[in-house]
Amino acid sequence: MFLKIFLFLIGFGLTTIGFVYIISYLNLLTLGYNFFEYVNFIFRRIECLNAIFGITLMILSGTLGGKHELYL
Repeated sequence: MFLKIFLFLIGFGLTTIGFVYIISYLNLLTLGYNFFEYVNFIFRRIECLNAIFGITLMILSGTLGGKHELYL
């Protein structure tokens, strides 16, 4: 049970960090980048990929567990 909570909190933290970077890099659009160049830049940055890793951890923490646990 504590492992699931720990994984969820780590995933939530990574997701928050990743989305903060994604939002902060929106300033590139004002510098003349188009949307496709922005998305390409986001996928190449490891700190932005933290959002994907965090969402994956949160999904895994919700689906892991025994047969007697409540799935939220």
